[in-house]
Amino acid sequence: MKKNISNKLKRPLYVNVYDELLLQISKGEYPTDSRLPSEPDLAKKLGVSRATLRQALALLQDDGLIRNIHGKGNFVVDSFYKQQPDIKLEKLSNPMHKCHINTFDRIDIQYYLDPDTEYTKQVLKRDSSRVVAIDRFYYKGNDLVGYAFTFISMETVEDLSLDLDNKELLLDFMENQAYVNAIHGEIEIKFTQTANIANRKDSLLGRNNCFLLMESLYSNADYPIMFNKFYVPQQFAKIKLNVNK
Repeated sequence: MKKNISNKLKRPLYVNVYDELLLQISKGEYPTDSRLPSEPDLAKKLGVSRATLRQALALLQDDGLIRNIHGKGNFVVDSFYKQQPDIKLEKLSNPMHKCHINTFDRIDIQYYLDPDTEYTKQVLKRDSSRVVAIDRFYYKGNDLVGYAFTFISMETVEDLSLDLDNKELLLDFMENQAYVNAIHGEIEIKFTQTANIANRKDSLLGRNNCFLLMESLYSNADYPIMFNKFYVPQQFAKIKLNVNK
């Protein structure tokens, strides 16, 4: 009987593999942003089956220590080595920068004008002559790793004297200044498998499994400055909330 209990409590092999890989990463054998050996090579090196290795890699991904990029392999996440600032999702600032494990090398922005629709009336909580639809594309190296879509009413654009043709100032407003001006925001978190980006040659990594953060940002109590939809691929996501009793 004692032998049966001992067998049931035996530590799974994939947990041992997880611990070994964690030790190697923490010792710097696999530096930040480096690619782990291919699964066949790593399984052979560790003396385990690929099935066991994949279980260990899944744990590392769940813990935010590595990320898998389809067609490229498994990479050590840079946030593992960095002391992250204590910025949680409930703090009023850009959700993409709080919920994405990467810092971005560049952010592209483009806009176009749309007619007012029932949907924009609902999310902007006002009728508008026209609305401005804005895309933001977040890059790490050459990889598109995040995407945001925004609606702003033309009246808000005029009230704030936003120059839509000055991409640098428009981007700074979207990423930073709007959060300085805002008094509060609302965020709804969903999960989506459809993050389609039109008119773009490169596709969003992990687009079929994304956290969707739908944000309304207010500078007064009547209607939002803008309505944002942030798409954060699951493999890059790190979402934290403070929970108090």
